[in-house]
Amino acid sequence: MMTDDSVSQMAVHRRWVVFYLATVFAMMTMQMSSLGFSPLLPDIQREFEMSFSQMGMFTGIYGIVALIVSIPAGIMAKQYGEKKVLAVGLFILALGLLGLSFAENFGEAITARAVWIFGYRLAFVCVMTAIALTAPPNLKGRAMGVLGAASALATVVGAPFCAEIAKTLGWRHAIMGFGAMAIVGMLVFVSFYKQRAEVTKPGAGGSEQKRGAFSAFRVPIVWTIPLLGLTNAGGFAATFFLPSVLKAEFNMDATAAAGVISIAYIVAIFVNPLCGYLADRFNRWLVLAGMMLMMIPASLGMMSHNILVFQICATGLISLGLASTNQLYPTIAELMRGRDVGPLMGITALGGGIFGYLGPQALGWLRDWSGGFTAGWYALTGVAAFAACLILFLKGYADRNNARLARHAAMMEAKQC
Repeated sequence: MMTDDSVSQMAVHRRWVVFYLATVFAMMTMQMSSLGFSPLLPDIQREFEMSFSQMGMFTGIYGIVALIVSIPAGIMAKQYGEKKVLAVGLFILALGLLGLSFAENFGEAITARAVWIFGYRLAFVCVMTAIALTAPPNLKGRAMGVLGAASALATVVGAPFCAEIAKTLGWRHAIMGFGAMAIVGMLVFVSFYKQRAEVTKPGAGGSEQKRGAFSAFRVPIVWTIPLLGLTNAGGFAATFFLPSVLKAEFNMDATAAAGVISIAYIVAIFVNPLCGYLADRFNRWLVLAGMMLMMIPASLGMMSHNILVFQICATGLISLGLASTNQLYPTIAELMRGRDVGPLMGITALGGGIFGYLGPQALGWLRDWSGGFTAGWYALTGVAAFAACLILFLKGYADRNNARLARHAAMMEAKQC
């Protein structure tokens, strides 16, 4: 006879698409500002008289905040539930955007940016946790791929959205518009997403509760996971510096730069589900390594003075970088099967944050040091090559570990017989 709890859990399982779509919508509203604001960077740089190194700090503070927030966000998602933490994160994100719109100097601007990214990282980790908990196992790669496509669509919409508002009302009003969208995302998510039962009911979860909030971090291999943040270092850095490169090399304004960025993210709408499908169908690690290898010629092509070649390479770098970010999360499950989802999502996000800071910061330093962007593109080429090697190394570990677990399970089954 079925209990009320089992009936409720079956109903939740059947409604996973509703919860998934609510999560995707929340991600879109926060992603509009995260990457879509890049056409405003030249105006913001001019407003606060930033050097390129300062602009690298302004954009790269994303990574500094992620160093502080990502792991605690994963633990909070486990302890309090992804629904509450995600809603709070979106609210803080909106407050940070409002603060930036009123900033009067560089200090106030970077403080508001830090608050904005603090909220973003809380929400981002909980988005990944929510999808990992709601999507069926055989669809996780495609679910993450669709999430990446939705994120790309949000950037496609967000870049011209802010550029048009900035053209008529100024960049400050465009930033306010992003904050309003985050509040809409929060309201939709809270209204349609249902918290999983083991969090909403204290004491549920049995032996998993005894593992503790920090149990996943006691396994040494977990601390290699942040290095996988290198997979999107190139795409992340290229997104933020694209308007400056286009202005310096091709004399394009913010509106034209928004168009180039939009094309890159339109392509990413199709690249993300394709990579998700390939990851579900074939070996996740090999697909991810192949994506890194494709980013090597894309990084080298960013040095071209031909606008068509430059745009093709920028599109490849950005779309593959975004797709790699989304495929990291289901791939990590192959490395550490059976571990707590929230903390693992947090430490994976930590890696993205580290190199989300170092990528733009390094490009800024190299730009000020060399007087051009060529050195930065060479550096990103090396990063892509190293990331591919790292992925193949971790694949070998995962294969050996999973084979060992399978042998152990077979031995235990034989003993029981």
